[in-house]
Amino acid sequence: VKLTFIWTAFHFLVISFSIPLIFPPGDMLIKKMGDNIYLNCTDKSEVRWQTPTSAKKAIYSHKVRINSAQPKQTGKYTCQNRNTFETTSIYTSANVQWPLLDRPQIIDGKEGDNAVIPCRVTTPNITNLKLQWMDGEAMHKNLSYKTDIYTGIQIINLKRYYEGYYACTATKDGEQKRSEKFKLNVIPVPTRPPEITVDKDLVLLKKGEKFETNCEVKNVNHMVKVYWTYPPSAVSTLFVLVWFNAQHSHFWIKKLQIQICLFMKIISDIMFILSNSLRLAEGFVKLPKLDSKPLDVILGGNLVLKVEFDAYPTPEQTWRRMDGMLFSTSDHYVKSTKHRHRYVNELYLVRVKELEGGTYNFSASNSDASSTVSFDVRINSKPEKNILQKTNESTIRCGIAGFPIPKIEWYYCPGVQRRCSEKGIKIPSSTKIKDQTRFGPVVVESIINTTVLKNNVTVECFSYNKFGEHYDVIHYLKEKTESHQLFTPLLILFAATAGFLCFILAILVYKYQQKPRYQIQWKVVEGIHENNYTYIDPTQLPYDDKWEFPRDKLRFGKTLGAGAFGKVVEAAAYGLTKADSVMTVAVKMLKPSAHSTEKEALMSELKVLSHLGQHINIVNLMGACTVGGPVLVITEYCCFGDLLNFMRRKRDSFICILFQLFLSYCNNSCGSYMEMKPSPGAFPQMNSDKRRSMSKGKLLVEDYTLALDIEDLLSFSYQVAKGMNFLSSKNCIHRDLAARNILLTHGRVAKICDFGLARDIRNDSNYVVKGNARLPVKWMAPESIFDCVYTFESDVWSYGILLWEIFSLGSSPYPGIPVDNNFYKMIKEGYRMLNPEFASEELYEVMKACWDATPLRRPTFEQVVKMIEEQLSYNSKHVNSRHSTVLSAICVEEQQQQPVLI
Repeated sequence: VKLTFIWTAFHFLVISFSIPLIFPPGDMLIKKMGDNIYLNCTDKSEVRWQTPTSAKKAIYSHKVRINSAQPKQTGKYTCQNRNTFETTSIYTSANVQWPLLDRPQIIDGKEGDNAVIPCRVTTPNITNLKLQWMDGEAMHKNLSYKTDIYTGIQIINLKRYYEGYYACTATKDGEQKRSEKFKLNVIPVPTRPPEITVDKDLVLLKKGEKFETNCEVKNVNHMVKVYWTYPPSAVSTLFVLVWFNAQHSHFWIKKLQIQICLFMKIISDIMFILSNSLRLAEGFVKLPKLDSKPLDVILGGNLVLKVEFDAYPTPEQTWRRMDGMLFSTSDHYVKSTKHRHRYVNELYLVRVKELEGGTYNFSASNSDASSTVSFDVRINSKPEKNILQKTNESTIRCGIAGFPIPKIEWYYCPGVQRRCSEKGIKIPSSTKIKDQTRFGPVVVESIINTTVLKNNVTVECFSYNKFGEHYDVIHYLKEKTESHQLFTPLLILFAATAGFLCFILAILVYKYQQKPRYQIQWKVVEGIHENNYTYIDPTQLPYDDKWEFPRDKLRFGKTLGAGAFGKVVEAAAYGLTKADSVMTVAVKMLKPSAHSTEKEALMSELKVLSHLGQHINIVNLMGACTVGGPVLVITEYCCFGDLLNFMRRKRDSFICILFQLFLSYCNNSCGSYMEMKPSPGAFPQMNSDKRRSMSKGKLLVEDYTLALDIEDLLSFSYQVAKGMNFLSSKNCIHRDLAARNILLTHGRVAKICDFGLARDIRNDSNYVVKGNARLPVKWMAPESIFDCVYTFESDVWSYGILLWEIFSLGSSPYPGIPVDNNFYKMIKEGYRMLNPEFASEELYEVMKACWDATPLRRPTFEQVVKMIEEQLSYNSKHVNSRHSTVLSAICVEEQQQQPVLI
């Protein structure tokens, strides 16, 4: 027996401590996909297998058979002793081209936990297993993970922002491989109770009505569950809508039969309970009992009739007066508010009239009940409508209306007086009611006997109540008098004559106010706050006496231009630059009929020009005469007139072939020339060999008959942009930039000016009547047309129109479109002109940039200068070594004729 026991114990120990063995031996078994796999576990005791959940296999105690192995059956196969729990494992896979990713491709993980990505290798030569972020960005810095070729990739401590698409990468035979992408969902963990809202807390319903309530739960994960508790007899429908971190639960009882108390329980990581009670009721309307005392309101005053009541279901509410229904008008309106089953209805009576007194009825009714309350409104008024008249030779009657009932008193005093009640003699009298209404004024009257009165007296009827008083007087004469037969016709004639003269005077004043006033267009900005401009008052600018020039040294010639207010005259100035020099200048002056406002405007223009300083591309100030006679403003003389008429005269001789050459050279370059960097005081020398020649350092005068070409147009555009850039740098806004306000002088130098004084805008079709002014509408920016806003950006818009004029050789903007309501509508809707005939696509892009509907998106003049520089022709954009010599010669010639304009 002892031997048997010892043998049994020994046998048990051997079996218990034996380790299972798996055949084939080894840690890894790699088979081709589709092969059969046989695993055999040998042990002295019973064993059990642990296999991948997705593996399709047949388990026969110690054996495992996998028919036609597939990649998804890859994983660790473990054989375990049932008694000792000792295990032996082998990693088995079907050899494919890439590490396996188990299905499904959506992996859920709880925030704070670890998540395992089952990227398990299927071949032994796989190395460098990594995780890759697939949302187009770099991997999160804080994301950490562990890799294991048998289990896959384990992400440590999941965060909410780890959620997204990933893929596994590894290296096989020196080549990097990547798996299909998969989605990682991170389930949030709530840190505080969920936010719960229910749209109803106490509800009144009738039997048979439908009951609905909604519950919204936020700040929870999508695993939250919502439970409703209600009596079993209530047949209900529940609808739940779940979205990210929130749930919407809808509870519906189709026909309510009993009173219930509803509970809702939210179960998540944190429990929360909210109740919703419901009361069953029959319909009702409960109006308050009101005092029967009338409501008094003063005539012309305001009154509010207010009713607060409870009702269910929602009642229909109406106001009536004297059997007529009241609706909201300018005289009265109704205001109604509701909170649950409490209603407040108010009738507002505005500026109450005499006939609006009476009974006002308010009614509220629903399917189960109805009720009505009444208000008596009485109109109070001070005494009015005095009727003071002689009924016959012996009596005088006085009638009055008002409420409360007015009292009447009589007084008389000798002679003709305005009033008698203060110092007069009281006349005994009585008052009786003549007419009375329930809610309106009462009419009373009083009659006195005139036999007690003396001759030639003033009689006063004085009436009063608590709201005011009223009086009227009559002059009583016993002698019979006759009215003057001549006075009335003379009075009528005088009144008619005076009225006619006033009418004529009004017409003259209107015509005078409609006449345009001369004012300088240029505005100097003092400060800019956001989009608000503060302008300097030009009358406050200083004037330097250094500009004074003797009048007797001016010799006037022909008139260059004339307008409604003044004119510009050509003149010879002796000793303006040197003692013995003679210089041709232009002199601005006012007409003798000019008013003081025009004189002040011309003086302001003089101050603005002296304030700005000089630049080669503006018409510069040369001097002035302000004492000893009318104001004279002396400026540069530009021999070729304005740019608009110059281009129109040259239109027939325009050299079109150069335009084609201009289009062809835009993409070419030449390395033998240096790039031009224009200085602030210089302008590009356009086609110098064609137009002028050098002789002993002096520049010959340009031939006026020389043809116009594309380089001239680019030169004009560039010079005007330089001039406007100078004005904007001086905080000056032009407000009327157009080809008609650009002058040309020797060398085809373009100069910006303001022709307002010498232009008759009443007869100029470019200036359209808008309001009380004449404006160049087709050159104006939308904000200037519709909002009267003038800024540097509005000048840029006008420059774009000027470019269109230049490259159409002086055509009128918006050809064929009159300035009317349709034109304004087109501008508002974004209509822009097409590319002019002689402009390249690049230049048209500059125009469109200037015409941007948003002012702040338009280029500045500094940017415009750079844009035009890019469009300059070959001879302008690349200047050879003698360019500086030519420019120096131009400056020398300018100095001999004019002051230096640098």
